[in-house]
Amino acid sequence: MRNHTSGREIIYVQVNQSGQYVLTYGIEFPEFIKGIPVMLPNLLLLRHKFDDGNFNMHTMLEFADEDGIKKLVQDDVYGYGDFCWIDFEDEESLNELSGQEMAELLYLGHYKDHLRPPFYRKLGNNFSYLAHDDGWFNKTYYRSLDHFYSMLGHVISEKLGYKKEKSLLGRWKKKEFPAVPAEVLFPFIRYMKEGIVFSIEKAERNRLQIEIPVWIMGDFYDMDAMYEEYEMLEDRVPDGRIVLDRKTGEWQAYAKGVKA
Repeated sequence: MRNHTSGREIIYVQVNQSGQYVLTYGIEFPEFIKGIPVMLPNLLLLRHKFDDGNFNMHTMLEFADEDGIKKLVQDDVYGYGDFCWIDFEDEESLNELSGQEMAELLYLGHYKDHLRPPFYRKLGNNFSYLAHDDGWFNKTYYRSLDHFYSMLGHVISEKLGYKKEKSLLGRWKKKEFPAVPAEVLFPFIRYMKEGIVFSIEKAERNRLQIEIPVWIMGDFYDMDAMYEEYEMLEDRVPDGRIVLDRKTGEWQAYAKGVKA
């Protein structure tokens, strides 16, 4: 089942607000980097197979600077297997990490879980990104979950554009769509705690609008099991939808009778 194709057409989301992390299927590293509303100066690579990183003597770990991040975006990080990193401001901050903090980071990368919340004053990090087969299973910690909702809205619109549409002249071309505003996704927040799927592949399109169905899926850690459950949704009425008005470029959300 685990055939990798760029631009998967479903997005599974399960938000753990108390733990400040999100489990996802279908969001890949380049989409994440493009979608987050902040710039990342450096990434401390906890688990990877990147060949062009810089080496920090204090942590005995490699890191990617701004140029390295651009190379990572172009690289096959899915093929790394495990791909785990934490962002940081400058190399001097790495040199200030204590032995306890470095042990916590190694545990984080190895087990994809935290001993304590993985946000470090010394590093000034906003994220801890823990992936296995990037895009298949991602567990990402967010200092601010607002960053997640903003990124999710960008990724949804980006995936819509993966499918080329026929123009008035009968030619097929890639379409660009406005990002889904974070506030439009807010009606789904309580369902994201349970686990939901946005299905771009099942979107209904016409000249006036695009409707993306949303289903409550439940809490999955095993994405093989989640995908099997998704494949059985054929006859189940969606629990909500997000709708793009093609004329105005505005998005609306409908979730269990709630309109936004």
